[in-house]
Amino acid sequence: MANPYFQFKQFTVWHDRCAMKVNTDAVLLGAWAPAKNATTILDIGTGSGIIAIMLAQRCNAKIRGVELDKNAACQAQENALKSPWKERIEINHIDFNAFANICGTNFDLVVSNPPYFQNSLLNNDVKKQMARHANTLTSAELICGVFKILTDKGTFAVILPEEQKGFEQEAAIAGLYCHRKLLVKTLPTKKFTRQLLEFSKIPILQPALTELCIHATPKEYSPEYKQLTKNFYLNF
Repeated sequence: MANPYFQFKQFTVWHDRCAMKVNTDAVLLGAWAPAKNATTILDIGTGSGIIAIMLAQRCNAKIRGVELDKNAACQAQENALKSPWKERIEINHIDFNAFANICGTNFDLVVSNPPYFQNSLLNNDVKKQMARHANTLTSAELICGVFKILTDKGTFAVILPEEQKGFEQEAAIAGLYCHRKLLVKTLPTKKFTRQLLEFSKIPILQPALTELCIHATPKEYSPEYKQLTKNFYLNF
């Protein structure tokens, strides 16, 4: 039986009632997103609340998480309340499209580890369908909603499969321009599998591009990955 929680250095995330468990994608985004100067942050599709809590550890901002699945939203709220930063984290059980239309707040930083499987076989588990597939939140809806609620100088950070090439162009058409990109692979001999993208409303000719390899060998994490995540993992 899988462990119902994941222990970090300063907090614990329970995820047994969430379709998507704590995973490397969430940790990467939570550690990489530019949180230092933000005063208001939104986590779209917060799931267990892991990214929201990681960002709370990294800065002094007020953070909101929105989650469509009721059980996940409840568990995210419980995780937030048990964290050292409970006064600064709020979890809302609401569809992001609805939230973007009614929230009345602009955010300095918006982050999302979104559902990204498109035109693929749906999982038999309805909750996993919601968490993994773009049927409940398309890229167009995500981009449009983010543009509405992002401050003029704010930042949007997202993690996607590397092969999802059209997202940058779609965002640029909507007025969000990619300023920073991190390509991620699991091993030096493997292909890139993930891309972390940072967008702003400020136009730019070309994003700053960097690369990250998670493992130096199959049994050893790379120094770069350890450096990025050292404030979170117990064994780093």
